[in-house]
Amino acid sequence: MLGNFSFCNPTRLYFGENSLENLNTELRKYGQTVQLVYGGGSIKKNGIYDQVMEILRANGKQVVEDGGVMPNPTVEKLCEGCEIARENKVDLILAVGGGSCCDYAKAVSISAWCGEDPWQKYYLDFQDVDADTKIIPVGCVLTMVGTGSEMNGGAVITNHAQKMKIGHVFGDNVFPKFAILNPVFTYTLPEYQMVAGIYDIFNHICEQYFSGEDDSTSDYISEGLMRSVIHSSRAAIQNPRNYEARSNLMWTATWALNTLVAQGKSTDWMVHMIGQAVGAHTDATHGMTLSAISMAYYRYICPYGLAKFVRFAKTVWDVRADGKTDEQIAAEGLARMEAWMKELGLVMNITELGASEKMITEIADSTILLTGGYKVLTKEDVVKILRESL
Repeated sequence: MLGNFSFCNPTRLYFGENSLENLNTELRKYGQTVQLVYGGGSIKKNGIYDQVMEILRANGKQVVEDGGVMPNPTVEKLCEGCEIARENKVDLILAVGGGSCCDYAKAVSISAWCGEDPWQKYYLDFQDVDADTKIIPVGCVLTMVGTGSEMNGGAVITNHAQKMKIGHVFGDNVFPKFAILNPVFTYTLPEYQMVAGIYDIFNHICEQYFSGEDDSTSDYISEGLMRSVIHSSRAAIQNPRNYEARSNLMWTATWALNTLVAQGKSTDWMVHMIGQAVGAHTDATHGMTLSAISMAYYRYICPYGLAKFVRFAKTVWDVRADGKTDEQIAAEGLARMEAWMKELGLVMNITELGASEKMITEIADSTILLTGGYKVLTKEDVVKILRESL
């Protein structure tokens, strides 16, 4: 393990079929007014809304509803949520939904009382929360897995006018105070959203794994998590109500992005940067923007991190090395990854998401370039990768 680091995760998790009961315990820690955040209304159809409302009422809470959170929460929706929080002086924001709801809730929590334009302050200038800014506590009841947003400080917001989709990872004080993870709540998710979430999990691990050259314990953990995702994804596709598979995916999603496997790592995140730029231009499902970009990106950087790609092929995909060059081993590993992605039904090109050759330069211009991977990309590199992804 290289470098010096500090690890802290302040989120309390409640996991399992009876985990929602613990909402009673958590609600007693906060004031009377709860801002209930949810998406397009699926929680009302599947009964989760009624279960949560019953617990809120039993605890004497005054509920202000903030529904309609879209899959890629917008800056306009953020302003709306901030107004709701301020006008009602809410004491707790409770997100019931997937990663977009959790991201949005955290963004509202630090923006409502910041006194400045949150898009400019947090997403363009990348400032942290001022010490004197009131942060509204957030709790999460998860209904879709993938983002890991239930146990981290990340919040992604989209600005369609500027064609930008940006994530800001905030400090421990922005992490959800608690998260309730009941795998049964994910059963009714449409298959398209389920597989998009599965790939989001896998790619979160890849983004942290494909960096660094030392013998890192974080990489061994990542390899185990990746193998678990591959195994459980196949079981979940065969039977979406397979509790073992859905519970393992839910648990892996949390550990993939709660900062644990990033310790001692430089981390890459360029698939996310390019994918988010594609999403800003197309409003496509996040996990699918990642899958559409991944193969072109990893084949592009493979020569620069060949040793890790060889290890990935052998350890994660069981590629036999007998009589093969390192380049052949690495290529076979990526081929097996691609075959698994197609098996899941993931989108494998950005054309299917609505992108075109004419949009490539603009998408590249919207891509934030990071320096933690095996190759520091230029805008020209991004253009090449996008063309290979068409």
